[in-house]
Amino acid sequence: MGEPMARNLVSAGYSVTVHNRSRQAVDRLVDAGATPASSPAAAATDADVVIVMLPDAPDVRTVVLGENGVASALREGGMLIDMSTISAGVTRELSATLAERGVRMLDAPVSGGQKGAVDAALTIMVGGDEADFTRARPILSALGSTITLIGQSGAGQVAKAANQVVVSGTIQAVAEALTLAERSGVDPARVREALLGGLAGSRILEVHGQRMLDANYEPGFKARLHHKDLGIALEAGSEAGVALSTTALVRQFLGTLIASGEGDADHSALARVVERLSGQDGGRHS
Repeated sequence: MGEPMARNLVSAGYSVTVHNRSRQAVDRLVDAGATPASSPAAAATDADVVIVMLPDAPDVRTVVLGENGVASALREGGMLIDMSTISAGVTRELSATLAERGVRMLDAPVSGGQKGAVDAALTIMVGGDEADFTRARPILSALGSTITLIGQSGAGQVAKAANQVVVSGTIQAVAEALTLAERSGVDPARVREALLGGLAGSRILEVHGQRMLDANYEPGFKARLHHKDLGIALEAGSEAGVALSTTALVRQFLGTLIASGEGDADHSALARVVERLSGQDGGRHS
């Protein structure tokens, strides 16, 4: 998702320096007008704001605090915006470490998947000080359409965990509903059409329901990443004393998908697990 987000910043007129482990993405962004950097530190040198978009907390720690990391080069008064999805606890630790160096930090995880990143239509959930949020808002506006300051450091990550709980549970419910229709001899496409007009209607039923009907699981958001995100949610639930029983079950289903070699499929491929448990062997809806 980082590549289209960086492209949107270039299109918005920002001077963008990019670094990525995959050189192909960097080359494409250079063709779009960005400047390449050889390391995170090189990307952060002379930057006012650094944005990181990475898969998990260890990646963020390495890129920010590791050798040739962002923190070694970002000057006092600079800002780090972490748009990765990681735990609120790690976010607060990083924020405190950077504050000791005079660097501001916002956690700003996103929802909207690959399409939202391409269309600059992401939902961005922000944690941090209001003054820092005000400073960063024009940048975030080039990336998303719904931008909300949730609270202090880590609050954005809590909101993202809540988002992933709702999304995964709804995908699971849609998968079960469409499988129920098909196994009952009823056209699941017509069931989906009817449900879209009632209280069950949702963006997930609209988009992921159609994916299930088409058996199209090219990734917009990979199942293995959602599995990781639900681990974060369950950890947060444990710390807060909140029962997340449905979330725990859906994470097990995602784990089953990963174990079958489909961790890079879209998270809507949860339908395959439901179908197999229902004796359909992952067959497509019709």
